[in-house]
Amino acid sequence: MERSRNYLISVSVVLLILLVASIVLFHYRAYLLLSFIMIACIMLPFFARFEWREVAGREVVLLAMLAAIAAVGRVPFAGLPSVQPTSFIIIIAGIVFGAESGFIVGAVAAIVSNFFLGQGPWTPWQMYAWGMMGMTAGLLRNAWWLKTVWGKCIFGFVWGYLFGWFMNMWIIVSNIEALSWEFFAGIYISSVYFDLAHALSNVFFLLIFGTSWLKVLQRVQRKYGLLE
Repeated sequence: MERSRNYLISVSVVLLILLVASIVLFHYRAYLLLSFIMIACIMLPFFARFEWREVAGREVVLLAMLAAIAAVGRVPFAGLPSVQPTSFIIIIAGIVFGAESGFIVGAVAAIVSNFFLGQGPWTPWQMYAWGMMGMTAGLLRNAWWLKTVWGKCIFGFVWGYLFGWFMNMWIIVSNIEALSWEFFAGIYISSVYFDLAHALSNVFFLLIFGTSWLKVLQRVQRKYGLLE
């Protein structure tokens, strides 16, 4: 557990460096390559578990299913910027199955959903942001406050803003030559509505569906001994 956690934290730092370096060195020309490198990095600890214990194929299927549901969940809400159940599913996956699984579901959901909504230089940044959302949910899942409904809602609300603030960085880094306090402030001020919409939608989905999803996934986990 500790080894996997340390690996995830190390990988998250390396991937953040890669995100910035890809813009500075390649100016977005290698964003798809970077996306696949990120997938490989975050999948390594999961595949390494085949060496530590027997990992059932149904565990891989479960994570793939959750990532697919999170990805497809973006499509019907495409007309409502920042309003979608994707973050909710990623948070629940992290809480139930842990940081490693939350990271995988978040990152895979981002790249898969963009096959429908359009790939671009923002894809690796979305993969990282959603991956970190799932990872932090997993790392904090044993905290007493995250076991409460209001705790989950606060977590989802905060991450609605953190996700938007992080996504703003790819715009700033890609226009580093135009960087100024006015430019920086303008980017973040213009994203306030979208960040608020994301935060409130997370709270909505966690309030309405959080308890039922947790019960279903925890029941599946206990019954089949998945990702314990």
